Amino acid sequence: MQIIDLLNIVRLPFRKEKELYSSLRDIIGFYPRHIHYYKQALMHKSLGHKEKGKPVNNERLEFLGDAVLDSVVGHIVYSHFPGKREGFLTNTRSKIVQRETLGRLAQEMGINQLIVSSGRNSSHNSYMGGNAFEALVGAIYLDRGYDACMRFMEKRILKELLNIDKVAYKEVNFKSKLIEWSQKNRVKLDFNLVKQEKDENGSPKFTYQVVLEGKIKGETGDGYSKKESQQLASKLTLQRLRKEPQFIDKVFAAKADRTKMEEMPVMAVPDTTEPQQAFITESTPHPMPTARKQLAVKLERFDGTDPVKEAKPARQPVKAKEMEAEDEFDLSDIKTDTSREDIIAAAEAAAFND
Repeated sequence: MQIIDLLNIVRLPFRKEKELYSSLRDIIGFYPRHIHYYKQALMHKSLGHKEKGKPVNNERLEFLGDAVLDSVVGHIVYSHFPGKREGFLTNTRSKIVQRETLGRLAQEMGINQLIVSSGRNSSHNSYMGGNAFEALVGAIYLDRGYDACMRFMEKRILKELLNIDKVAYKEVNFKSKLIEWSQKNRVKLDFNLVKQEKDENGSPKFTYQVVLEGKIKGETGDGYSKKESQQLASKLTLQRLRKEPQFIDKVFAAKADRTKMEEMPVMAVPDTTEPQQAFITESTPHPMPTARKQLAVKLERFDGTDPVKEAKPARQPVKAKEMEAEDEFDLSDIKTDTSREDIIAAAEAAAFND
């Protein structure tokens, strides 16, 4: 124990202040030099304390401690796991500095008992404890510097309270685990916000529920952040999937119904055949009427030619008056001694009575 620390203890005028020094010595491993940093680190915003019109609480120290903690733990993880890739190092650091871990550390170390707030028995003590832990690291940084923060984490936390190897290889991201399971099994997964409210201290509180296949309700989780709520809901749902075979059967039955509906055709496949052209173009031959065709086959021209095989000369356009005067059965060009009436009678008999 350094002499300056002993002098500070001797000079303390109040018993409560001596108790705070002693408690902090047990927690951080040394006596504070500037006690006001630590007092502020343990002061929750619910007190509404102000000095010179400005609020005084641990939020600013929490911000500072969060940044220092990321740096210190990142340094420790980097040194402890030589050769490991960035993704592994980042994941391990996240597991150590996450809110749940810091809240448990605050409870184990007795930090929660030192927090000053308007409601000591708060509904989210772990939330307050994690914040206070970060603020305490910020106070250590301002009081003793970066090296003191490093010693605090190495000797007090990772040597006595946390096994860094077990933390590194332990899966704690339950939401990620549930998403991975749903993707492998092609199960539709959603997180629905059930409720959002504030507790008695004005802190936001969320309730999320896991929904599988759009209609199978999983478990719900409460938390003071969306992430915390969804993590708890995921953890409880995973436990239910492992322990209740009928629940997982229900999920896969709903999946089968959904995929069956998706595979059923909504309507018949439309025909791709192009419709026939409605208008007769110059390149489209005009179909010969059946009666005319039979007439052409049965009648042999008196000049000895076959009217079907003979190439028909291109028809010259005629005027409207000429078209009106034209007789459909005009056979005046046929040279024969047979009368016109006999030829027509013979043609009609060949065409319609055969």
